[in-house]
Order: sequence, then C-alpha cells, then structure tokens
Amino acid sequence: MMEEILAILLAVAIAAALYYLMKKALTLLINAVAGLITLWLLNYFSILAWFGAPDIQINLVTILICALGGLPGALVVVLLHLVGITL
Repeated sequence: MMEEILAILLAVAIAAALYYLMKKALTLLINAVAGLITLWLLNYFSILAWFGAPDIQINLVTILICALGGLPGALVVVLLHLVGITL
C-alpha cells in the first residue's frame, strides 16, 4: 500500500515539474518568435533606412540572440547595428 502511494506522489511530482518546464518553454518560444519576426519586419519594411543604416543581416548569431533574448534581444541587435557593431 505504501509503495502505491509513493508511486502516485512521484507521478504527481513529475507531472508538476513537466508542466512547469513546458509552461516556461512555451513562454521562451513565443518570445523568440516575436524577436525574430521583429527583425524580419524591420528588414522587410526597411525601417532602418530611415536612420541611414542598411538592413540587419539575419545570420546564425542574430538568430541565436533573438531566440534567447526575444524582443529585448532584437532591440539589442538593432541598437548594436545602429551604433555600427555588426554581428
């Protein structure tokens, strides 16, 4: 009887941990997609040309920064690009 109760408690703990991780992963995924879409829209509408800067090159580094940082990561990429630091 005690083994069954421990197994149920363990299953509930594992389910709760997986739920928490999936909830955080979904938040990170949405944030990453938002950052990448922001960079794509900036390039598509040539918004940086208004400031006299060329389009941002979308490469592995900018994708990783936007994927990990989301919208703040995209803002960092844009600010670095406007200052003249290319990634």
